Amino acid sequence: MTLNRDALGKTIGPIKKDYVWRDVAIYALGVGAGYDDIEYCWEKNLKVLPTFSIASVFEFFGHVGINSGMNLAGILHGEQELIFHRPIPVEGSLITEGRISGYYDKGEGKGALVVAESDTRGSDGDLLFTSILTVFSRFDGGFGGENISRKERVLPDRKPDFVVMDTPSKNQPLLYRLSGDLFDIHVDKAFAAMAGFERPIMHGLCTLGFACRALVNKLVPGEPSKVRRLACRFSKPLYPGTPIRTLIWKIDEKTALWTTENMETGELAISQGLFEYGDAPV
Repeated sequence: MTLNRDALGKTIGPIKKDYVWRDVAIYALGVGAGYDDIEYCWEKNLKVLPTFSIASVFEFFGHVGINSGMNLAGILHGEQELIFHRPIPVEGSLITEGRISGYYDKGEGKGALVVAESDTRGSDGDLLFTSILTVFSRFDGGFGGENISRKERVLPDRKPDFVVMDTPSKNQPLLYRLSGDLFDIHVDKAFAAMAGFERPIMHGLCTLGFACRALVNKLVPGEPSKVRRLACRFSKPLYPGTPIRTLIWKIDEKTALWTTENMETGELAISQGLFEYGDAPV
């Protein structure tokens, strides 16, 4: 199967997702929230974790996979960037429209990257957030395209300012998928084996949700609406139940760099993390 060049630049959407406070709470529980950060789980004075934005664009992701012609058995979330323009309401409708913006060839046997960009607006038409998604398609390289050029973020040569440890449940993907990410690799043992894994793996976006909670709690505690940008690269899959550690370096009063490690192996599950925060521009 080859990537569908005709899909480049074509509009996907608008895709509408209606949601209520329960969806916000279920998402928070799916990324490890609980009594320690009850404001994301209890309808009284409920707050929205910024990465709930991901739950509104799962259908868009699906369209990207189908329209691009990727071999679905070989896809992994490669990178994710979220830019927040306004706070996400506790309930309402989210309308997403976007496009596949690029195909990049890592070479025969090395896979390909598919990049897609989307904007999501609220019920009132105001722009809430922008998503830039990169999918690593392991079986679609060698089509003769250009490779992507990246500017790497370099971590400070010092100890992190914060270290946050957590342990996702062995059943975490079963809870997280209730927010809409139903890809079989996270639940079906046979599909996971076909993709080269011993058993179903964690959603990379679920691990990102754990990291987002850590970043918010340390840098803008109780004020998730102050998150302006969140970006990262998914470096290595995790199996459910693996303890993780998010390391955070403050660069200034508006910027932090971060990574999330597999505590059993020391390998990075998420790298190239960027977190920007502060009051929204007037």
